[in-house]
Amino acid sequence: MKRILVTGGAGFLGSHLVDRLVEQGHEVVCLDNLQTGSLENIKHLQGKITFLQHDITEAIPDLGGFDEIYNLACPASPVHYQANPIHTFKTSVLGALNLLELACKSKAKIFQASTSEVYGDPLVHPQPENYWGHVNPNGIRSCYDEGKRGAETLFFDYARLYDIEIKIVRIFNTYGPRMDPRDGRVVSNFIVQSLENKPLTVYGDGTQTRSFCYVDDLIEGFLRLMATPKEIQGPINLGNPNEFTMLELAEKVLNLTGNKTPLKFEPLPQDDPKQRQPVIDEAKKILEWEPKVMLEEGLKNTIAYFSVKV
Repeated sequence: MKRILVTGGAGFLGSHLVDRLVEQGHEVVCLDNLQTGSLENIKHLQGKITFLQHDITEAIPDLGGFDEIYNLACPASPVHYQANPIHTFKTSVLGALNLLELACKSKAKIFQASTSEVYGDPLVHPQPENYWGHVNPNGIRSCYDEGKRGAETLFFDYARLYDIEIKIVRIFNTYGPRMDPRDGRVVSNFIVQSLENKPLTVYGDGTQTRSFCYVDDLIEGFLRLMATPKEIQGPINLGNPNEFTMLELAEKVLNLTGNKTPLKFEPLPQDDPKQRQPVIDEAKKILEWEPKVMLEEGLKNTIAYFSVKV
């Protein structure tokens, strides 16, 4: 049994990770400021975990030592991270500093949930880990994109200077139960609009692409990376390499929900990537990992979850 800290543990991804760690018999401390997380996501774990409401931009309270730290604390959808961009940037950078100091003090292995957004609007497609990206440092998405890039820098500098064990994943679009129905992401947008029999909002002409990974597959990748030897640091792409246009995704959601309303087209937001697809060769080779849940199956599960929330 390990003692494990999960920041952002009441969020969409964090709560699924906490579930898996509890199932494995570990002692879990869940830390979340509830900016985008929800106690509803972890209420079934009451009495099985320790929960603390705290913002990682502030000094971490004395919680004792940890064997492992997973940092998942940061708003991840444009609606949420653009609401307070300065705080978003501080969460990525100051939060990383605070947690890396804790990792040094505890001699803990530490995991960083980075993002495919570090690739920006990519000029290389699909995106391998050795691609440095094409990121606007001054745009409305920069608080998140550059914050996550800065966090990766800090993780590697701490590993080089203090010899701590780091693990970094770059997460591509992920979906599933416990997503916030109002987070503005395309899967949640389409499902909520369709369940409400409203037109699905498609930005641009709908030919931009994304790759969608089901949450259970992603969390399995987290755990496999954390179990690797110290010399394996990442970053490692985790995502589903099957690429879909927004029009194809809309058609699947409409078919699964029975919604027959026409699509509604809006201008493409600033700096919205035209393509996003991971190269997962490293994950296959090092972690023996690749997604198993196909998009239609995952959408059915997500629609079932949203149908009682909307």
